Amino acid sequence: MDDQSRRYRRRPVLVGPLPVPRLGPYADRPRAYPADRVPHLPLRPMWLCRACGRPWPCAEARLLLRVEYDGRPVDLAVYLSGLYHEATHDLFWLNPHDGPTPRELFERFVAWGPYRRPAVEPAAGER
Repeated sequence: MDDQSRRYRRRPVLVGPLPVPRLGPYADRPRAYPADRVPHLPLRPMWLCRACGRPWPCAEARLLLRVEYDGRPVDLAVYLSGLYHEATHDLFWLNPHDGPTPRELFERFVAWGPYRRPAVEPAAGER
């Protein structure tokens, strides 16, 4: 096989078992609240919420993460960025052709966090 055909080979189609998650950050937050309920943690590698089945982080997980990391915005940003990286890897591996784009995943995992900027900068008089 020459170099030209090697460059344009397609990825193999997923036929076997789901991929084994990599050794990135372990999604152990948010903690269950109240303690007797199922925590809103991701089900990897699909990144769906274990409690409600919505794409993780679901609204409840976001709220609980903000409360749990209150006063520690850098810790929350680092945690979410690491999970964004892991989710990008897992979701692309599961569906490389029509899965979520990196921008969609960034907005889902990181953009809602503590350092988000408004979509439109306020005018000088509105600040």
